[in-house]
Amino acid sequence: MWDEAFPSFLIGLREGLEAGLIVSILVATLVRAGQKGRLPQVWTGAAAAVALSLSFGAVLTFTAANLSGHAQEAFGGVLSLIAVGFVTAMVFWMRRSARTLSADIKEKVQASLAMGAGALVLTSFLAVAREGLETSLFLWTNARTAGESTGPIIGAAVGLLLSVALCWGLYRRALKMNLTKFFTLTGAGLIVVAAGVLGYGLRDLQESGLVGGGSTYAFDLSGHLDASSWYATLVQGTLNLTVTMTVLQVVGYIAYLSIVMTLFIEGVRGGKAAPAAAPAATAAAAGKPDAEQAEPVRTGRPRWVLPTALVAVPVVVAGAVIAVSDGKQDSSATVAVSEKECGKGFGTPQPGQQVFQMHNSGDKVSEVYLVNPGTGAVYGEIEGLAPGTTRALTATIGSGDYAWRCVPTGGTTATSATVHVSGGAEVKAVKPVSEDDLKAPLDSYKDYVTKGLATLMTQTQKIQTDVHGGDLNAAKADWLTAHLQYASLGAAYGTFADLDKKIDGRADGYADKAQDPGFTGFLRLEYGLWHGQSAADLTPVADELAQNVAKLVHDFPTQDFDPGDLPLRAHEILENTLQFELTGDTDMGSGTNLATTQANLAGTQELLTLLQPLLDERDPQVLVRVNAGMKRVGDLVAAAHTADGWTPLDKLPDGTRRQLNGATGQLLEDLSPVPALLEIRKAA
Repeated sequence: MWDEAFPSFLIGLREGLEAGLIVSILVATLVRAGQKGRLPQVWTGAAAAVALSLSFGAVLTFTAANLSGHAQEAFGGVLSLIAVGFVTAMVFWMRRSARTLSADIKEKVQASLAMGAGALVLTSFLAVAREGLETSLFLWTNARTAGESTGPIIGAAVGLLLSVALCWGLYRRALKMNLTKFFTLTGAGLIVVAAGVLGYGLRDLQESGLVGGGSTYAFDLSGHLDASSWYATLVQGTLNLTVTMTVLQVVGYIAYLSIVMTLFIEGVRGGKAAPAAAPAATAAAAGKPDAEQAEPVRTGRPRWVLPTALVAVPVVVAGAVIAVSDGKQDSSATVAVSEKECGKGFGTPQPGQQVFQMHNSGDKVSEVYLVNPGTGAVYGEIEGLAPGTTRALTATIGSGDYAWRCVPTGGTTATSATVHVSGGAEVKAVKPVSEDDLKAPLDSYKDYVTKGLATLMTQTQKIQTDVHGGDLNAAKADWLTAHLQYASLGAAYGTFADLDKKIDGRADGYADKAQDPGFTGFLRLEYGLWHGQSAADLTPVADELAQNVAKLVHDFPTQDFDPGDLPLRAHEILENTLQFELTGDTDMGSGTNLATTQANLAGTQELLTLLQPLLDERDPQVLVRVNAGMKRVGDLVAAAHTADGWTPLDKLPDGTRRQLNGATGQLLEDLSPVPALLEIRKAA
């Protein structure tokens, strides 16, 4: 838990000490001025600031919970950027203001004493509220980043308690510490944490669709590192670096860290910081007033009115915001999921977006759908809900009939009683897809692959003949033809199983890379043909390739192909294209990665053509956007094919390459709804 708690511990310690120093100076100044009777006004202002901060955190939490999935990502991303801005400003402010903090606050206290009780309460409130609001925002962001709240809350609580103890020790002159060094070290630490929050926020914005490039990865180490290992969890929890990060995340992280840390360090070197505010507070507290002066008796409104209002108003406002947010009704109501109690606790909801807490009260893992019981259309779903667990399901409710459908694994499907909602707008639902719906496209695709494999076998045998005959120039031309043929069958690679790696596996992961004996197939042959290896050296490579293709031709008719995988492949083919072909990772010397990209586009188009009737029936606009994106990427790729052959990826102008990557990333985003629209959902 420490990896998730540490960033919040650091912010709690740092912000708590800042706020504590301010309060210490306020208290010390009043004591020295003989105004002990006015200390309750300081505590009232501080309490109001704490109440406002807690209310702010509650508003953030409940507002995010009541948003749709994409809206939650956008909301979290924007607030993450704001949190980074606040923390950055706070770090630099404290470095700049530490030397004059005590004098500034004393001056404000003297002015407040002349103006009355309200001014002193307001001074304390404003001094503490800024730190409290920053703490709430950053703690909320950390909890969202960690995916749970326990660790961040514990970390912040420990940090705040430690800061209180430090402030007490400094005030009572029982503790000495170099606060300049303390704020320098913690400032540097918070800059590193903020860089991670920035990266996470940018990823949220990409996933929400507000920012593109969500599929343009700077690196993907998921195949080499276990994301759940202790070391990966530690790095992710403390630095927000994950095993897979997009280019935008990495650029944002590095740019922020290098610029802000440089400015911070230069500022530390350039200024001779005096001891920070706490020693001043201590010195002020040490002075003994000549006589305690009784506070003048005031008439008019009771003293408790203003303090009570300052503490109560933020809480009331927060409660009002939560109550009216999105018109939620029973947003925390629990709905049972099981064979016997499916839908128990489900009343007639109000129109608008609703959050239902789905609790599996049975003894089997279950799927649950919010459906129109007449048509089977799905408004919301949760998969893999374990017994005894509760998860939130967000759905938009319009006019119509609604029921819950519970589908326990190995159990009997149950459907709840139907409720009718009126007075709402029309809400679009997803028409369910069954295995029977995908049977015809799957059969057609199998026929396409079977014919393509027969052609591929002939082509690989031709390469084998070229290499045996020593004609390596012919082998190069025939290699490209066969490799493109294989690439156009990309949607079946999951079915090809181990043979895919033998036929077209990458050198990544092999100790000796291209020279490793385990590296075989098209890319190994490409390496040899374009790196001057002899026909004798390449004969066993070509023979093994032809044998593996022949085995695939033999095995494919009996291999299983999950119908549910078919819609996934349309997205995955181009995801791999962006990750491998358009990065040059699979270029073993021929410089024909753009030709392979064109073949992958052809394979994707074949799939979409077969799936078009199902997609048009559910969302006709999806293919309109996808086809426009396919043409845009296809035109950019085709422009790289000249009379002299294919332009190698590294020879493309930088602007053209960025344009191609951007267009492919956008196409992936346009394709992302396809798997969700055509997901097989279990019916009654």
